[in-house]
Amino acid sequence: MDAKNLIACRVAQELKDGDVVNLGIGLPTLIPDYLPEGIRITLQSENGFLGLGPLVGDPLPDLVNAGGKPCGMVPGTAFFDSALSFAIIRGGHVDVTVLGGLEVDQLGNLANWMVPGKMVPGMGGAMDLVTGARNVIVAMEHATKSGGAKILYRCSLPLTAAGKVTSIVTELAFFRFIDGQLVLTETAPGITLEEIRAKTEAEFIVSTQCCEMKLPGSTPK
Repeated sequence: MDAKNLIACRVAQELKDGDVVNLGIGLPTLIPDYLPEGIRITLQSENGFLGLGPLVGDPLPDLVNAGGKPCGMVPGTAFFDSALSFAIIRGGHVDVTVLGGLEVDQLGNLANWMVPGKMVPGMGGAMDLVTGARNVIVAMEHATKSGGAKILYRCSLPLTAAGKVTSIVTELAFFRFIDGQLVLTETAPGITLEEIRAKTEAEFIVSTQCCEMKLPGSTPK
């Protein structure tokens, strides 16, 4: 698998049957392809859907996800306005949100919505999701295209939220925030601790139970 699909495959194992899940644009949208057998989740979208599904047949012009991409729906899908959608998010009714990241730091801070000086379409629902969801998973490639660290001592970009990230999944490693500390719990297949340290600026501790990622269902359904 390439990096993005490896990350999506590992994140899918964190989702539990019955979870209400909000997936960010890009990499997170790959996650449903890797859900374990018997796991059914309900996908929520900020633009007013509960029950997004795969696109089947010709797309409907007005049926799009929060990223503006055509999508499908499962039986029982609910449609509502943005006010109710954000009430669901802010009310703590989303079990898991999976978002990409520009930077995450060792305090659980996330920056993922803008780079100063560059035009951006807006933050969307990211700030609400990171604050309102019970479990916040950042799914991102471990380093920048130029090889710079993205898991930092402190974020340098404007924050999306402070101290809300619960775990980070990259193509090299799985980190969890446990009792306020960044903890390495898994390494990707064939990746050494030295490689992870070389590409991670943040200080972290290594779990005594740290192991290699197991990636069941590595082929999309």
